[in-house]
Amino acid sequence: MEILFLAHRAPFPPDRGDRIRSFNILSYLAARARVHLVAFVDDGAEVAADHRALVDECILVPRSKSQARAAVEGLATNRPVSLTAFADRRIGAAVEDLLGRRPIDAIYAFSSQMAQYLPRDFSRIIMDFVDLDSAKFAAYADDARGPIKWMMRREARLLNAFEQDVASRVSASLFVSAPEAALLPGSIAIENGIDTVRYDPAHAVAAPAPHPLIVFTGQMDYRPNVDAVAWFAQRVTPLLPDVHFAIVGRAPTAQVRSLAGEQVTVTGEVADVQSWLAAADVVVAPLHLARGIQNKVLEAMAMARPVIASPAAAEGIDHAGTIQIAAQAADYASKIRDLLDDPAQAASLGAAARQQVIARYGWDARLKPLDELMGLAPA
Repeated sequence: MEILFLAHRAPFPPDRGDRIRSFNILSYLAARARVHLVAFVDDGAEVAADHRALVDECILVPRSKSQARAAVEGLATNRPVSLTAFADRRIGAAVEDLLGRRPIDAIYAFSSQMAQYLPRDFSRIIMDFVDLDSAKFAAYADDARGPIKWMMRREARLLNAFEQDVASRVSASLFVSAPEAALLPGSIAIENGIDTVRYDPAHAVAAPAPHPLIVFTGQMDYRPNVDAVAWFAQRVTPLLPDVHFAIVGRAPTAQVRSLAGEQVTVTGEVADVQSWLAAADVVVAPLHLARGIQNKVLEAMAMARPVIASPAAAEGIDHAGTIQIAAQAADYASKIRDLLDDPAQAASLGAAARQQVIARYGWDARLKPLDELMGLAPA
């Protein structure tokens, strides 16, 4: 069997949320079929030979289009900017070439940006939306004003129409959680998993850091993460003058960097997130806007850390009460203080969280439904 795998970002290395999901799905499929990958790669990025060797054919197209140019193209053509940002003739040509010369049996498209390259007359197409992007932009619009609000509303409206059209003509539409799948009727939830061998506190060396230590991890130029850490640093840390807050993740924006101070560390990119999770007394995920299942929460649970998350960040995770939920600043501060004052309770909560992840979120178990959807023979 041969599969064409389309991705809006090359699935390697698996070091951020979307790449973790796409890499594990790609690996699962490649163990059961011949896979041809067509994906964008950040301009100038290098892809290791061992990652390329994962698939039969690896066609990577550098993406360097600016957001301003994408916006102009979107306005000129009445298309969502999210799509024009990823519109590239080279990707279209690569897809057409592969379909013409290889006996492709199925197509797996990862993220709605790649749906614009799907043929309309192909028999088996699996569309992994991951999250419903139109809902995300609608939420952005609720918090915006002036021209930005108009742009966000426009994006939400046009994307929703596009998503509905794509879903009507593919074999199956996938989302990362049941609540997300419910937003597009007829869709299927295939949840994220976690590598509990890689994320194992028994093998991690804690990063040198001041204590008590509160940690947040994530891609730090992603707006929901930026908003989350800014809110936490400004509203929660002043209520806990003896704690230190570490913001761990690549590409911190100027707003994130400005948070650094006596009580806050902004690490930027680190060699491995596990060392900071191992050092954490408490891990927080105070996202006000979150779609699907948050890998950052699963990773912290796998590392046996006590986790306090917002309702949005916890939604879709079957945590069985092994993480704590908080919404207001005072609630976060109170729960953090309780855990810091009772290390035994914190350790017990973390241990229970790891056991829940092991039982519930192994990647092979989560991806098993792909066998039938893709027409795969079991490995």
